[in-house]
Amino acid sequence: MCLSGSTNVRSKQILHQLRALSNPRAVAGMAKFGINPKNTYGVSIPVLRRFAMEEGKNHCLAQELWSSGIHEARILAAMIDEPEKVSEKQMERWVKDFDSWDVCDQCCSNLFDKTRYAHKKASEWSSRKEEFVKRAGFVLMASLAVHDKNGRDAQFQKFLPIIKRESTDERNFVKKAVNWALRQIGKRNLRLNRIAIEAAKEIHKRKSKTAKWIATDAIRELTSTEVQKRLRKR
Repeated sequence: MCLSGSTNVRSKQILHQLRALSNPRAVAGMAKFGINPKNTYGVSIPVLRRFAMEEGKNHCLAQELWSSGIHEARILAAMIDEPEKVSEKQMERWVKDFDSWDVCDQCCSNLFDKTRYAHKKASEWSSRKEEFVKRAGFVLMASLAVHDKNGRDAQFQKFLPIIKRESTDERNFVKKAVNWALRQIGKRNLRLNRIAIEAAKEIHKRKSKTAKWIATDAIRELTSTEVQKRLRKR
């Protein structure tokens, strides 16, 4: 349990520091890129990374920062939390709070993909109706394809039928994540590259403008000389 008074004090100090760095112009610029401006200070990711490096890992502090509801505090929370201490219950609680694609992506790629529940949640969340929960499922797939060095091909291959199934979701934040997952799985190794390209060709046959965009973009990258050359060097 996280009941430390010192953690609460430190959380308030960090929130004060973040507030002092508020940049309304940056918030306006973020909004143009689809980032929710509510409870947002406009602090950049590099600055938040410096905060995280100075602070170190701290599960309890991460909980305090997340509960603040502040955009940047939540991204920082995902950077400093300890994956081995993250419960399935916490993941479900946090994912329901996602209200912006950047919080979703930072949380999935900095924290959730390193937990013991990552593969399970990628599959589960992919079928949820909420836009950012569903996005989280596919961002997890993409992040795992990059970060899970010990993952077996079969673990990633099982994501491909899910990608096909959801390839007609027209919502911008979902379709881009579906495409991202397909491309990252296909760049993991030559075998998965071949299987992902075949999956993309099947997706392209679907009577959906979104599916055709996802497939065309993925095939373009996965068959490119650059990607093929890099995979053959491994």
